[in-house]
Amino acid sequence: MPKEYSRTQRIGDQMQRELSQLITREIKDPRLALVTITAVEVSRDLSHAKVFVTIMGPSEDAGLVATNLQVLKDAAGFLRMHLGKSMQLRSVPQLHFHYDASIRRGVELSALIERAVAEDNQHQGDAESESKE
Repeated sequence: MPKEYSRTQRIGDQMQRELSQLITREIKDPRLALVTITAVEVSRDLSHAKVFVTIMGPSEDAGLVATNLQVLKDAAGFLRMHLGKSMQLRSVPQLHFHYDASIRRGVELSALIERAVAEDNQHQGDAESESKE
């Protein structure tokens, strides 16, 4: 019977928790906005980890995303050193930060659905008022 929850998934989940705490507590760069780690994918040999982040803020323009990714890339060695201390792994994976646009896309799709439902309700209300006249 295969394991349902592999070691790489467990390490990825623990890295996600640790990195979110480290970024908020240890990185004091004023250019860094509100960064949320959405997922961490660790390779099977534990040599690389893709860290998916999203940036919360009033506007998510390309410049803000690029700046935040650069700050995280510059701090990757620092974060990796602290991960090694807190997670007690023999080898800590190389960190590669990627922007995750899924939350922004989800908000946009939700707004489109709400607008379509509101327009549909308005058209139904117009049709009912015309039929009563």
